[in-house]
Amino acid sequence: MTAALSVEGLKVDLHTPGGVLRAVDDVSFTVQKGRTTALLGESGCGKSLTAQSIVGLLDPVAEVTGGAVYVDGTDVLALDRAGRREIAGPKLAIVFQDALTAMNPVQPVGRQLAEPFRIHKGLSRRAARAEAIELMARVGIPEPAARYRAYPHQFSGGMRQRLLIAMAVALGPDVLLADEPTTALDVTVQAQIMRLLRDLQTERDMAVVLITHDLALVAEHADDVAVMYAGNVVETGPTRTVFDHPRHPYTKGLLDSVPEHARRDEPLPAIGGSPPELSAIPTGCVFQARCPLAADRCVEERPELAPVGDGWASACHFSEELSHA
Repeated sequence: MTAALSVEGLKVDLHTPGGVLRAVDDVSFTVQKGRTTALLGESGCGKSLTAQSIVGLLDPVAEVTGGAVYVDGTDVLALDRAGRREIAGPKLAIVFQDALTAMNPVQPVGRQLAEPFRIHKGLSRRAARAEAIELMARVGIPEPAARYRAYPHQFSGGMRQRLLIAMAVALGPDVLLADEPTTALDVTVQAQIMRLLRDLQTERDMAVVLITHDLALVAEHADDVAVMYAGNVVETGPTRTVFDHPRHPYTKGLLDSVPEHARRDEPLPAIGGSPPELSAIPTGCVFQARCPLAADRCVEERPELAPVGDGWASACHFSEELSHA
């Protein structure tokens, strides 16, 4: 079965005054239609850069230097600017974490929602307006016709996020990337936003990439997970399998850090140390400085992402030993 999204060996470099830094290193994962794959990891691990590379929205200082990204069998990294514009919306879309900065603050939200229908479908102004109002109603905006001419700042954070999702799914994309879509929202609104995404995914059979550091969000909403650390994917597989039996020390450390049995006046569990700077990524295993299983082999040889089960892979020399821990 052809994946809706297939990322193969993606590499992204950052050009800085101090030199070129590898921020995303040989990242690979796939997402099937109708399924959700979560990119999970600490802040700065390369999740958002990966998403921006896929949709072609990298900052000028960043550059894709290797790999391929296939959407419906087409390598989007090989497309020119016109080709990118053609697939943006109908094939591939993204939802950002900050709706207020992602939307045009000086243009009514209805006009922003109507624009894709006019550009990609050639609808008249009136027909595009009707489509936009219908879409606003679908994502739960009350009195959409009356609020068509309202500006982004006149909506609450949760309503703005709904509008941003509406803009992303307007043309029924095959693949939707959701980059921290519930950041800064209260838990009730978070649940509403994730329920909306799930409903839209089911209706349109979309493949969704959920980018987050929230373990609970992944456990509840993701079918599969790709755990990232220091620009590398260190474990991938079905979410339930990976969470129940992690085969990489970093994944295990993240899961052990959840304060399920925390007690007052006792320290919270955590992974010791901090991720390496991009200018000081070790030649061996990227997690070696914080890993309780690190040995000489980890310093000398970087482990490859190798199968440890059905649709399950880990980049650790001691993944087998970890399964018995």
